[in-house]
Amino acid sequence: MSARPLVAGVDSSTQSTKVVVHDAETGAVVRSGRAGHPDGTEVHPDRWWEAYVTASEGGLLEGVSAIAVGGQQHGLVTSDASGAVVRDALLWNDNRSADAAVDLVRELGGQDAWVDAVGSVPVASFTVTKLRWMAWHEPELAARVARVELPHDWITSRLLDGGERVADAVTDRGDASGTGYWSPATGEYRTDLLELALGRVPELPTVLGPHAAAGRTADGLVVGPGTGDNMGAALGLGLREGDAVVSLGTSGTAFAVHAEAVRDPSGDVAGFADATGLHLPLVCTLNAARVITSAARMLGVDVTELDRLALAARPGAGGLTLLPHLDGERTPTLPHASGTLAGLRRDNMTPENLARAAYEGMLCNVGAGLDALRAHGVEVRRVFLIGGAAISSAVQAIAPDVFGAQVVVPVAGEYVGRGAARQAAWVLSGEEQPPQWEIEVDSVADPDGTADGESVRGQYAELLRATHGI
Repeated sequence: MSARPLVAGVDSSTQSTKVVVHDAETGAVVRSGRAGHPDGTEVHPDRWWEAYVTASEGGLLEGVSAIAVGGQQHGLVTSDASGAVVRDALLWNDNRSADAAVDLVRELGGQDAWVDAVGSVPVASFTVTKLRWMAWHEPELAARVARVELPHDWITSRLLDGGERVADAVTDRGDASGTGYWSPATGEYRTDLLELALGRVPELPTVLGPHAAAGRTADGLVVGPGTGDNMGAALGLGLREGDAVVSLGTSGTAFAVHAEAVRDPSGDVAGFADATGLHLPLVCTLNAARVITSAARMLGVDVTELDRLALAARPGAGGLTLLPHLDGERTPTLPHASGTLAGLRRDNMTPENLARAAYEGMLCNVGAGLDALRAHGVEVRRVFLIGGAAISSAVQAIAPDVFGAQVVVPVAGEYVGRGAARQAAWVLSGEEQPPQWEIEVDSVADPDGTADGESVRGQYAELLRATHGI
């Protein structure tokens, strides 16, 4: 009897590369590897490839039949006519193009015009705004740009080329929908928007179908089209309509699978595509897990002790409220904002209340994204909670009331990598639907039925209005 096939998923995130090998039929994890990325909001793409090579060492890919890449969305990777990288890649969390985003929105005729064109209103994270920034501030480098890719596109090309840079670039509809120049409604690039941003149209990746093969590696592995990290997580979790995800990593995201495109002229909800042929309306915040680590540092404790302190305080933190815009904010659009801690009195200035306010502020910030999805007709029956901060006992305890929904915490895992591996298995199988992989669940919790969650959300909303008029 022959061994069951193995597939690999690559998660090239902001902070590291993870390579996870799965059983193609059951989804069981067989082995994995990891390597870090440099810190910062721009990085040379070669560092991603080096991290992939390191993470794959020691025979990790032995026996693997197919591979696909899930990568951080929106980043700008530019190459010249020879295939050489023109400049360090600008990552999604680089805010320097905030003014360029404002100008692009105005030049096309406002937010409605952008939603009609590509389903989303561009903000500083979007690739199109980074191209405009480059055209303005680095015109000599911009003139050299012959090809524009996203991080996962670039790594996929390297896989196909055995580490060189000669293959035609490919992408998928999920990641392409976050560029600001590809339309989920029409399935086509809006080259007029590229001209608006850069002044011309460079070579762009071919957008492959959800389970189309991109080619093979030099070792014969079938390569899937790959996708963006959020789309990869949705695929890894096997989301269905009525399911939403809140991911608490470097950024905080709230998204859900939906049969129809969501149109939000406010720009809060991005009308992305998913990795299966449906849609993935998404709200993204810049501030998530680092709010917690920063609060722990401020109080001089580790995160475990911060959890204990937060759970020792009452909901509402004695009136303390934190707007956690520590790195500016993407949603709401406040790129130059800073954090605000309000409601301080002598009787509530305790470590317990400060810790509680940090968790509640972070969760209210991303929880507003779930409310935005609901306002556009997206059903949210349950919320899968993933990301580095999802393991926190305080997060798990507070989230159901703040989100107003059942919260499911899957067993900790690399769900972006899992989604990429599931895509690879789908491509390998040749079937019309991806394989069914069961999700192991760590905990399930419902709102407690009191008014505490509503009170905490109201306290947060009041401070947001008072501080920013929103």
